[in-house]
Amino acid sequence: MAAGSRPRGALLLLLLPLPPLLLLLLSAPPRCAASGGCAAEPGPLEPFDALYASGVEAYYGGDFAGAARCLERALRSRRELRAARLRCRRRCREQVRLVPLGPGAGGDLPFVGSVLRRAGCLRRCEEPRLGAASRHRAAEEVRADFQRRVPYSYLQRAYIQLNKLEEAADAAHTFFMANPEHMEIQQDIENYKTTAGKVNLIDREAKPHMEDYSAGVRHYDKEEYELAIEFLERALKEYYSEDEECQIMCEGPQRFEEHEYLEYKAGLYEAIADHYMQVLMCKHDCVRELATRSGRISPIENFLPLHYDYLQFAYYRVGDYVKALECAKSYLLFHPDDEDVLENASYYEGLLEGTLDPDTIKPRKEAKMLLRRHKLESHLLQMAAAGLGFVYTEPNYWNRYGARQDEHSVPSSISSEPEDGPRLSLGKKTVSKPDRELKEGGPLLYSDVKFVYNSQQLNGTQRVLLDNVISEEQCQELHRVASGIMLAGDGYRGKTSPHTPNERFEGATVLKALKYGYEGRVPLKSARLFYDISEKARRIVESYFMLNSTLYFSYTHLVCRTALSGQQEKRNDLSHPIHADNCLLDPEANECWKEPPAYTFRDYSALLYMNADFEGGEFIFTEMDAKTVTASIKPKCGRMISFSSGGENPHGVKAVTKGQRCAVALWFTLDPLYRELERIQADEVIAMLEQERLGPSEMNINPKDEL
Repeated sequence: MAAGSRPRGALLLLLLPLPPLLLLLLSAPPRCAASGGCAAEPGPLEPFDALYASGVEAYYGGDFAGAARCLERALRSRRELRAARLRCRRRCREQVRLVPLGPGAGGDLPFVGSVLRRAGCLRRCEEPRLGAASRHRAAEEVRADFQRRVPYSYLQRAYIQLNKLEEAADAAHTFFMANPEHMEIQQDIENYKTTAGKVNLIDREAKPHMEDYSAGVRHYDKEEYELAIEFLERALKEYYSEDEECQIMCEGPQRFEEHEYLEYKAGLYEAIADHYMQVLMCKHDCVRELATRSGRISPIENFLPLHYDYLQFAYYRVGDYVKALECAKSYLLFHPDDEDVLENASYYEGLLEGTLDPDTIKPRKEAKMLLRRHKLESHLLQMAAAGLGFVYTEPNYWNRYGARQDEHSVPSSISSEPEDGPRLSLGKKTVSKPDRELKEGGPLLYSDVKFVYNSQQLNGTQRVLLDNVISEEQCQELHRVASGIMLAGDGYRGKTSPHTPNERFEGATVLKALKYGYEGRVPLKSARLFYDISEKARRIVESYFMLNSTLYFSYTHLVCRTALSGQQEKRNDLSHPIHADNCLLDPEANECWKEPPAYTFRDYSALLYMNADFEGGEFIFTEMDAKTVTASIKPKCGRMISFSSGGENPHGVKAVTKGQRCAVALWFTLDPLYRELERIQADEVIAMLEQERLGPSEMNINPKDEL
């Protein structure tokens, strides 16, 4: 490729506009744009957020070399900041031991003195390298960008402009590993491989323990047990090292959601307890943190115990029965009632008879210590919750079941084992079956509703596309009432752009519409229309999918997405990322985990569209990989798509690049315990309105009766 030439094809990733960052740019000196680079400055470590802002400013100013330098320095500065804090906290832990409390009055003074000495040690250690602590207090939005690896999206575009395709490919791959919902990026990376000739892409933010675990499982699947043992043992060593670092890093500043620190009026012991509980929750959550892949919400189920589960079987396969028994006993620390591994342990003990006493083989010390600490943390948190009045629910960190279809993760070699031989504990897990018979094709109930496509025609399960669910006049009337009641960020804690910064999101509920109608702020007839058409949609869904029990509203939302001007050029993000409605989608693992924070009680979903006068915004179904599109639907007035809410129906919305896209979003449940509270209240409002319209005599209600 000629110098300065650019590769053909859509190789650019999404460049996310960052309003908080732009505010920072306005207040920060234009380092890169003015100086042409990020030369290292003498003195303390430069803040990564300032370097990041300078890199973005240089990018928009066309200084791509300066942008690359600044962004690389920002990433390096963030790594060095963590390393410096970790080093100092370790050193001060060793140099200043916390002494126990003594008896009687003043018995706490030696302990407090050791706390003060450790604090002084930390300050003396950190300040020469880092400067004042306030230099490195980045805004939450900036920290979130680094967590989502957004700097790599700028970096790879800068490297494209510099014709450094290998560096661009690695930056793109690093960004993609934390943002798998970007459908186009996989093809972009394939293009990089072709144009740059780069086959092995590097994830620059990879977690070593996670990489080695995945490699170990891959070798296990291929029955390469020696290699599996090598990688899994290394993964365990790295895991415990990462756990120690996670514990230490939790000792930094904490956020107090209920109050501002300067306004905090609690007494000494309440303040200490409040802060320590924040630290303790952070430490307790290290188990989840270390088991979570970048860009994912939920951790790998049963992550740490799985290492020992794979190892016990792998060691058996290579004839090391002592190690096999050791790992089996380590696994049983977490799951003492696991029948498969209990049987395996007995089997290994039988193999060792006559050579040594199996009772001398103990679980691994590090696993025992971690589990003991974890249980003590849990006890303290639950005790504090009861005594101090904050809400805490202990997660099941070692859960083996849930909604995962474990037959997909059972190593292929297990099925060929003799029945009396060892088994991996995953082996007995079965696929969770639907709790109801899946049907479709029932009557549509309304003569004007037109059937378009069924599940088979939409390449999926429990899907239907209908037209003419509402008329053109009803669409227009609903759109008019929407403009009078919608609130920016409604349903997303006021976040005006919850799914993408390139669009404004607005919404309103049925109850709010009726309230505004009753108060005369919008026509009551129009507000009532929102209520009536959502009930019509519910009846259609219930009938078409031939449900044997009542379908209840779980949530009803009138939503509009508006493309923001000046932010649409070369967009390839999504208006709403690929997701499932009642489980947490993990595209890399091809799993959908039915666990909080997902709305696990949702059973069916529907979207009723109000308009077509916009660009983009197609509704799409995908495979569970969140990339392979199985159906694409262009919204228009009166069109409704409905589907079951589980992992069988991953879906999203393509970018709205011009205009405003409006729809009524409906989620339903078969469990009356999860009925939408606002819907129940809306039913009461409708009943009250009917009573006012008919009068007491017609309603057979005594005027003195309370409503």
